[in-house]
Amino acid sequence: MANIHSQKKRILRSERERLENRQYTSRVKTFMRRLEDAVAAGDNDRAEAEHRSLIKAVDKAVKRRALHGNTGGRKKARAARLRASVGS
Repeated sequence: MANIHSQKKRILRSERERLENRQYTSRVKTFMRRLEDAVAAGDNDRAEAEHRSLIKAVDKAVKRRALHGNTGGRKKARAARLRASVGS
C-alpha cells in the first residue's frame, strides 16, 4: 500500500477508470454477441439494429480511449462483414 497521499488518490482513480473502461469494452462485446445471434437467426431487421448499436458503442469506446483506434476499426470491419453475410 502506498504511503504518499497523492499516490493513494492515484490508486483510487486508476481503479475507477479501469471499471469505466470495462463498462465500455463489455458493452461492445455484448452488442457483438447480439449481432452474431441476429445473423445466425437470419433476422435482417434485428441484425441491422444491432449493427448500428455496435458501431455506436465501438465509436464511443474509441473516443473514450477504452479501445485503441485500430482495435475499434477491426471490430467495425468484422461486424460489417458479419452484417453483410445475412443479406439485405
